[in-house]
Amino acid sequence: MNHKFLVHHEKDNVGVAVADIKKGEKVKGYYLEGGKWIELEALDDIPLGHKIALQDLSEKDLIIKYGEVIGEAVKEIKKGEHVHIHNIKSRRW
Repeated sequence: MNHKFLVHHEKDNVGVAVADIKKGEKVKGYYLEGGKWIELEALDDIPLGHKIALQDLSEKDLIIKYGEVIGEAVKEIKKGEHVHIHNIKSRRW
């Protein structure tokens, strides 16, 4: 496998790890729509199934996955950081 994360939609600002990612690792991601590649350095350990930031995000920025808003950043998130419940909140509640 050449990629460690997938991006589901071209508008997404997070990817989903398809394997464990280690801090400092340079990893490739693959866009399921459009078939393009992205490469970045992981700033945190990111477990399988968790999200990785594809760009720098500011507090209150919307988190987009599957082309849909799934949450909001509760603090600044850097490109390559682990994106999970410690730095985003759901927009459902």
